[in-house]
Amino acid sequence: MQHLKTQVTEKSTEETTAIHDLPIGKDETRLRRFIALQEDALLVLGTRRQPPVPARAANTNTGISIQTGLGFTTLESDDYTEAVQRLRPDIVLGMADYEYAKRPGVKRIEKMGDRTLAWLQHMVATLGDESNELPPVAVFAPVLPIEAGQQSDYLNTLQEDLADFLSGWVLYDAASIDAIPTSMRHLPRLALTDIQGPHDIIDQTSLGSDVFVLSSIGEATDAGIALTFTFPAPELPGSGRRLPLGIDMWSPAYVSDVSALAENCACYACRNHHKAFVRHLLDAKEMLAWVLLQIHNHHIMDVFFANIRQSIRDGTLERDAESFDKAFERNLPISSGKGPRLRGYQVKSGRAEPQRNPRAYRSLEDAQERLAEAPLPSPNADAEHLAQQGFAEKAI
Repeated sequence: MQHLKTQVTEKSTEETTAIHDLPIGKDETRLRRFIALQEDALLVLGTRRQPPVPARAANTNTGISIQTGLGFTTLESDDYTEAVQRLRPDIVLGMADYEYAKRPGVKRIEKMGDRTLAWLQHMVATLGDESNELPPVAVFAPVLPIEAGQQSDYLNTLQEDLADFLSGWVLYDAASIDAIPTSMRHLPRLALTDIQGPHDIIDQTSLGSDVFVLSSIGEATDAGIALTFTFPAPELPGSGRRLPLGIDMWSPAYVSDVSALAENCACYACRNHHKAFVRHLLDAKEMLAWVLLQIHNHHIMDVFFANIRQSIRDGTLERDAESFDKAFERNLPISSGKGPRLRGYQVKSGRAEPQRNPRAYRSLEDAQERLAEAPLPSPNADAEHLAQQGFAEKAI
């Protein structure tokens, strides 16, 4: 969730965003209509982006500190619950008293379970009082990234009082699966963990995670990487070297390569285009390059998950995971090109960081002085001459 309310810092007032009052039809929900999401796609609402941005302020008894489009602010539990009521996602992730990238102290750990439980009880009670005519919202309860004994009171209360109202779990650490009460381990588990590639997905699936939020697909696409891995893994070549997880489409090796992005891939990009075309689009900075790569990479990941599910049904996941680990490198190839211009929501912010994007504009004063002193070029002047006089920049 980017933000629920727009805060005007200068005037210290708050204005409700347009999405909260969006007119909808009988069978529509505001959030799905606002982002134009198709009906067969699962809509999940959470409190933070993934991967999250470390907040500068601490959480309070009534809310958590989050980053919004206008900076850091506090998301109140009441506001979050109200947003759920108005937006009607398919799944809502319960608010957790968890501060990303910070190790909690002893006193802090005591508060984490109490606050998370209070926020979850408030949301469940509010949604429980709604009319049955409204679209249902499945509530996923957070499992805190601390040891099982440190959150036993919190989890025991969920088991005793809220078990009938919960539909799943949210994990911030794959190892915390063991803390889930035995009687509630049949519920699906959504992992908000750091996933760098397919090896991490397989590892966490083996531990018991069911659903993943993957930012690594978009990161690979932005880098100009076309994913090529398959599961189960193919036989290793005679050299015995591990296969790459993808290919760097910025490489000059693909300038005249008219083969598909990945062998035997049935995605739209591979059926209609080839490496040379995508390489040309990247070189020309055409957004279509990243669109085709994203279509391809999502298809590779869809097939990957489908085959993992089949491996689980066949009872061969452990063997297939071992062969995949031997066959493929753990890290994606390093990009040799430059992706699309980064936006603020795409990167983690920190203190005293250097500027990520080059300056898009420059002062024209120096150029004006040079042009004023330079004689007008002749009609037959070439690019070299124009560049020397400051009238243009020669393309390399």
